[in-house]
Amino acid sequence: EVQLQASGGGLVQAGGSLRLSCKGSGFTFDDYSIGWFRQAPGKEREGVSAIKVRDGNTYSADSVQGRFTISSDATKNTVYLQMNSLKPEDTAVYYCAADFRGYGLGYLLSGGMDYWGKGTQVTVSS
Repeated sequence: EVQLQASGGGLVQAGGSLRLSCKGSGFTFDDYSIGWFRQAPGKEREGVSAIKVRDGNTYSADSVQGRFTISSDATKNTVYLQMNSLKPEDTAVYYCAADFRGYGLGYLLSGGMDYWGKGTQVTVSS
């Protein structure tokens, strides 16, 4: 059974940093694309960043380019999202997701992935 556990959320002031972790189990980590999504109250879900674990290829939304960095540690079955220069508009519940289908990362971030974990709340105060 594919399971994903997101952690690392919290309350931070604008300009601060957080690192989210997504630990996977029940699947061969290297074979998947892992993505981070977020959803703020009253807004649609937004794809943030994604990575193909096997080759390290990454893709990030324009809204987080230059501020957020996605990386993976396959030895720990974990993907990280380093978030710097946080803004109040980054406040949302952040979810990690996994997909085996091999589609392009931009497509996956716009269309969703197969497996989802529970979210972690990120709150950025002004």
